[in-house]
Amino acid sequence: MLKISNLSVAYGVIPVLHDINLEVKQGELVALLGSNGAGKTTLLNTISGLIRAKEGSIFFLGEEITRQMPDRIVNLGISQIPEGRKIFPYLTVKENLLMGASISRAWPQREEMLNHVYELFPILKERANQRASLMSGGEQQMLVIARGLMAKPKLLMIDEPSLGLSPLIMSKIYDVIKTFPEQGVTVLLSEQNAHMALEIADRGYVLQDGHIVLTGDREFLLKSELVKQAYMGM
Repeated sequence: MLKISNLSVAYGVIPVLHDINLEVKQGELVALLGSNGAGKTTLLNTISGLIRAKEGSIFFLGEEITRQMPDRIVNLGISQIPEGRKIFPYLTVKENLLMGASISRAWPQREEMLNHVYELFPILKERANQRASLMSGGEQQMLVIARGLMAKPKLLMIDEPSLGLSPLIMSKIYDVIKTFPEQGVTVLLSEQNAHMALEIADRGYVLQDGHIVLTGDREFLLKSELVKQAYMGM
């Protein structure tokens, strides 16, 4: 579904990503692990077309998207849920959700998708007419994930969904995320919390200082000394 080959990215003259090779197959949930500053968000932003690659290529469903505009990439079926719960604070919960469906491929099915995300996150239906800024941090994270789903993505990229959340709320959100592949939504999950991510991922990549330093299936990475020491505090 998604194939990245020899991708390098720089901010001006400062290199950030170095020769990245990564693949996500349809129906998978793939974890992208790394500490703050490792380059995870830069990689997601490059896939989304928000940052231009210096070298290399990105293919989605067989089409090269390396230099496509972000709106074209969204319409092809890639949605990104940004780090930090970037809601529209003065809009209601429902208005935030409808913003996620404001592309041509999703708008005709907006009511169907609203009902779907309300089933996944019932609190959003209860708060549908409430201003989004009045929700708790956990509820806002549910909102941005639901808003990403409103675009009817084929690939959903989620950036640090556990950031700043209590273990209870984090567990509830992960219980929903792990169901996405069976709903037809492939997931690329960027996380610092390796243990949580690998509990639900099929495979993973470890990113350090802009380099992929390790890759493997869930069991391999959970047993890896590098992952244990760097990301699990063991």
